Amino acid sequence: MNILDKIVADKRKEVDLRKSIIPVSQLENSVLFERESPSLATALRKSTTGIIAEHKRRSPSKSVINQSLNVQDVAKGYEDAGVCGMSVLTDGKYFGGSLDDLLLARASVQMPLLRKEFIIDEYQLVEAKAYGADVILLIAAILTREEIKALSETAKGLGLDVLLEVHNEEELHKSIMPSLDMLGVNNRNLKTFKVSLDTSRSLSELIPDEFVKVSESGISSVAAITALKPYGYQGFLIGENFMKTDNPGESATAFINELKQ
Repeated sequence: MNILDKIVADKRKEVDLRKSIIPVSQLENSVLFERESPSLATALRKSTTGIIAEHKRRSPSKSVINQSLNVQDVAKGYEDAGVCGMSVLTDGKYFGGSLDDLLLARASVQMPLLRKEFIIDEYQLVEAKAYGADVILLIAAILTREEIKALSETAKGLGLDVLLEVHNEEELHKSIMPSLDMLGVNNRNLKTFKVSLDTSRSLSELIPDEFVKVSESGISSVAAITALKPYGYQGFLIGENFMKTDNPGESATAFINELKQ
């Protein structure tokens, strides 16, 4: 059983438990549920830098990244830096995140927020909307084509943007459909945790132009972004690089200023 299978097995139990505690009707009555969600895809299309910055305390590949910062400060710092959007990890067991992190970020900033989560159930989409997310992530490696279709169409019905993540050509071919806004290429091999930007390069020409192309994982330098832009990438998800510093907002500001030069 690889790490992804393990995470998904735990996630199924967690979602079943959450469903039994908080019914969908309660989530739909949330103050944030009627909120108009800004589009991350639109923000990336208009941006010259395309940075999506992440709040991430830890991960299975790097045990602790940063446990000491509060999410409001990180969110404000990122927004001041001029990022296009922020990714908030809400998985507790493996990443040390929570839906409260999403709520606190939402209370602090106006920019689009992505709920970074292992989504396997439509219930999690309703949760995302209720807790202030504007964008959801779907991971092709853990979903069938039918599940991707059902989940992405439900998300669009809730007014959420959809970022679909792939790791290889096979996942990409099964995933392409009109109910997606962005296609993300994860440069990290989930079985070995090795990172290579060649993954983004090789898959770029297979992604139709109507989707915003996003490169994820292993982007730690301005040079990496400069190298990927000719391949049509408009979005770049950066987590560890900013989060491993004492002030992610300042790091993001310096990074974006360098990128603009």
